This record gives sequence, C-alpha cells and structure tokens, in this order.
Amino acid sequence: MVVSSARDITAAVRPPRAVFTNFPLGHNIGAAFDTELQDKIVRDALTALTTLTEPGMIVELPYTWPENPAWESRLT
Repeated sequence: MVVSSARDITAAVRPPRAVFTNFPLGHNIGAAFDTELQDKIVRDALTALTTLTEPGMIVELPYTWPENPAWESRLT
C-alpha cells in the first residue's frame, strides 16, 4: 500500500495498491500533529488495502490540505 502525494509518479510506477492525497510532498498523511486527519488517512489506506482488486488502482482521498492551498501555485 502506497500513500502518495505525487499522483503522476504513482500512476507511472503502478504499485499494487495506492491512495492519493493532494498534499505537499513529504506530508502524505497530513500536517504535523494533525492526528485526527492522519488517523482518517491511515484508516482509509487500510480499507483500500482490502478493497482494491486490480493492480495499479489509485484511490483519490477527499481530504484537503488544512492550511492555505497556495502551496500548489508555488509549484508552477
């Protein structure tokens, strides 16, 4: 199981099972000390581990980065 914040790389590598969070690199399961969100993401990843049936499938999790979403605009 991969928890990824780099969807294009994850799709290219095709791990057996993956979940994607649209978070800054290095923060795949959430911001530091946000244990509530981290717990949700880990639980979702474990659920996906048992429900994804085809290799290379990626589940996009519905969570948003808790801080200013401007981090994405700095990437372009």
